[in-house]
Amino acid sequence: MRRLRRLGVALAPIVVVLVLGELHAHLIGHYQFTGTQRFLWTAAYIVLLELSAYVAGMFDDQRSALSATWSALGAALGGGVVISVFQLLLGSLLLPRAVVFGAALLLFGIYLAVGLSARRDLRSGVGSDRVLGVLTPDEAMALEADFTRVLERPARLVGILDPVEVATASGTGPGSPGLLLVDTGARTRATVVVLGREALVDESIVAQAALLHGRGVRVRTLGLFYDGWFGKLPIADLERLSLMFDIQELHAPGYARLKRIVDLGAAAVGLVALVVVAPLVWLLDQVGNRGPLFFRQTRVGKGGEPFSIVKFRTMPPTTEESEWTRESDPRIGVLGRWMRRFHIDELPQSVNILRGELSLVGPRPEQPRYVDELREKIPFYDVRHLVLPGVTGWAQVKFPYGASVEDALEKLQYEFFYLRHQGPMLDVRILARTVRTVLRAGGR
Repeated sequence: MRRLRRLGVALAPIVVVLVLGELHAHLIGHYQFTGTQRFLWTAAYIVLLELSAYVAGMFDDQRSALSATWSALGAALGGGVVISVFQLLLGSLLLPRAVVFGAALLLFGIYLAVGLSARRDLRSGVGSDRVLGVLTPDEAMALEADFTRVLERPARLVGILDPVEVATASGTGPGSPGLLLVDTGARTRATVVVLGREALVDESIVAQAALLHGRGVRVRTLGLFYDGWFGKLPIADLERLSLMFDIQELHAPGYARLKRIVDLGAAAVGLVALVVVAPLVWLLDQVGNRGPLFFRQTRVGKGGEPFSIVKFRTMPPTTEESEWTRESDPRIGVLGRWMRRFHIDELPQSVNILRGELSLVGPRPEQPRYVDELREKIPFYDVRHLVLPGVTGWAQVKFPYGASVEDALEKLQYEFFYLRHQGPMLDVRILARTVRTVLRAGGR
């Protein structure tokens, strides 16, 4: 059902816009629709609508009726707003208003129905994986906590067994002693069995998992489950896996060159926006945030080398570096909070991108003193410094805020996922989710 919904979201703009364009051409405008410049703009409008649907989160599972409504509205209106701006700037009616606004209206209804359907299935468990874990208490506690966050694939936790209990207890089914995992899997109707580190080294547990595997139940290690369903690597696997995967930025020169070209393009656009926005920010600073326009702070970059990051100042000059900056930090003024909410304070980092100190996407750079503290507590922390840090990253779109060593460790699990899967498609996903966060005023 989830795949059908995604297919429907992808096909809806194509069908709706082409049908409306054809109807308008034959019934109202009396012109040839295909083979004209108007048809090319129609194709461009479809592409814009597809991008709007992706950025608005229509391909994700909606967790509430409100989020489904906002996603549907953003997906339906996004392409129409952009094409309307183009028409205004060019002074030409590229597409009939009946096609632009008619498509937006119809797509809103379709998207809303899809979003509410996804929400209903998510709440009822239809189409969700039913997960049974064989985990130690520490692994179980961490897994239960992660199930409260947004998953990459719909799933619900139906049970957790202790590996010692599974290895020693008798099963409840008649004539099946020692098959507690098999019996529990059948009783809970599990579709995925997750084996922790202790479970993997016990032959009796692995044998029971093999029986379930033969009945169509998927079996995953804890690391593989985290990777596929949560988009992160578990703490227990970080050190063990830190050197066991290629990092595209290091091992694929073609990707590294493409990434740099994209970074330079983004920096050029960012510098233009910076020139436009800086005078306005300076004027507002004179009223509610007196002091220097820019804020510079030392951060640790690629190879552990320090560099000076540039941002618009959002706090009084004497307090910027005093401690971890928290989400509701009282030191942030009204203007600073507004700039952070829409990420306007990040615009000057275009200079860092141009210098090659930052990339558009990558692990977020930390201050040297925090890096030293984290190195002592996390021996493999420096792996994140093998690539350029980024203005945005997988940890930023997956984890809401980091204001402590514990939060830094949580973010590191997402950063290792990014390093393991780094590539153009993941970068595009991160940028799309970043745009969605900015449009929803999700500041940090």
